[in-house]
Amino acid sequence: MGSSSRRRTKPAIPGVTQGRTGTGKRGAVVAALMLAMALAALDSTIVSTAVPQIVGDLGGFSVFSWLFSGYLLAVTVSLPVYGKLSDTFGRKPVLIAGAALFLLGSLLCALAWNMGALIAFRIVQGLGGGALQGTVQTLAADLYPLEQRPRIQARLSSVWAASAVAGPALGGVLAAYADWRWIFLVNLPVGAVAMWLLARHLHEPRRDTSGPHSRTRVDWAGALAVFACGGVLLTALVQGGVAWPWLSWQSTAFFGTGLALVFLVVVIERRAAEPIIPGWVWRRPTIAAVNLALGALGLLMVAPTVFLPTYAQSVLGLAPIAAGFVLSVWTLSWPVSAALSQHVYRRIGFRDTALLGIGAAALILLAFPFLPYPGSPWQPTLLMLLLGAALGLFQLPLIIGVQSTVGWSERGTATASVLFCRQTGQTIGAALFGAVANGVLASRLGGASDLDSVTRALGTGAAPEATRRAIAAAVHAVYFGAAGAAALAFVALLVLAPRRFPVLDNS
Repeated sequence: MGSSSRRRTKPAIPGVTQGRTGTGKRGAVVAALMLAMALAALDSTIVSTAVPQIVGDLGGFSVFSWLFSGYLLAVTVSLPVYGKLSDTFGRKPVLIAGAALFLLGSLLCALAWNMGALIAFRIVQGLGGGALQGTVQTLAADLYPLEQRPRIQARLSSVWAASAVAGPALGGVLAAYADWRWIFLVNLPVGAVAMWLLARHLHEPRRDTSGPHSRTRVDWAGALAVFACGGVLLTALVQGGVAWPWLSWQSTAFFGTGLALVFLVVVIERRAAEPIIPGWVWRRPTIAAVNLALGALGLLMVAPTVFLPTYAQSVLGLAPIAAGFVLSVWTLSWPVSAALSQHVYRRIGFRDTALLGIGAAALILLAFPFLPYPGSPWQPTLLMLLLGAALGLFQLPLIIGVQSTVGWSERGTATASVLFCRQTGQTIGAALFGAVANGVLASRLGGASDLDSVTRALGTGAAPEATRRAIAAAVHAVYFGAAGAAALAFVALLVLAPRRFPVLDNS
């Protein structure tokens, strides 16, 4: 790449590269990665449409949101741990163990006898899902040299796109014509095929037992501290303003405990020989800038994914399926743009390509509040199509760029760090923008109005025009906030990231 400087380093511990696996074997491994990614991608969408059937069978309506929150928390807090483990023991054992844990959680979910058990088993699923998400992305970088990585990343992006469209429909069909338990049972054959392909065709070179990596030390104390810290803080963000008020003693207790655990994590990680979250993740400007930028990406993604369907149904008057289509169009343009981004970053570099993408995304998000009221459905649909193209140009070059600045022995940790920041950004965004939307509604409608109660009222057809305008104003405020998050990502990259990423020769 002419736009990225190169430096020569000692060869990193080798993973699976083009020279070590034949085309046929590599194709089988890629198929396994796509199946594994499909498990994680489908699981975040397929459950949503079956919630009425699940609640009707098991009860527990007051806590059903933890079916999603518990899974998300488990995935997020486990990402850094799996990243470090894959650098220590290799990608294959971590990915197979994670897939096995995910399938065990799926089987247990299908056998759940009440809502509490189902939530607990969803957390087990999430602990396996963290291995799937992080290790698949890392192994994809091991399989292909820098010039060919957009090909595999585009395939993985297409899996996410297809899952976003097919997941809700598949969940609805299974819940309506079979039983909601099949939503979890269908994971078993898919996961079994992926594990078989990995076990048979993925061959990582034997590690050198005479070098500095001969003694592997796992920072289990740090792993437990990271789990506890992430779980407590993310729970505070997920439940704050929902299960209890933000200024309640519960929020104070959770945030206070979380901050104390942050201090404990710092102390443990500084003393650890092989820390789970090593300091170099934040000391290297390139990785630190990308972490911040993708954290902002997670933040801004909340606006369309959480609030656009409500806007489409409440303000535009669309049916749920049509509202889902307005959102899903960005899953069509995102992978296409990501696949084509290589033609841009090969000319102008990783950072400038990402700046181009996030700058366009900021303008698109900023345009949303200026749509006419009530407007026509094609207008937000067009904006979502453009937003997907802009974010595809933003995210993929950053992930590939970070993976190309580290050797094999650091790639899992680096990849997990950027995915962890993106997931954390989404959690923070859901809490922050939820508070913004509810605040706007309360000021427009008076009293303690919130988005959930107002949307339920609209579903009965009893809400006046003022309520619809209040919802439009609340969603517009969220999109202004999302545009601000995009601007923060732009500034982080512009100020902190080098114009030319320090790409390794052997990356």
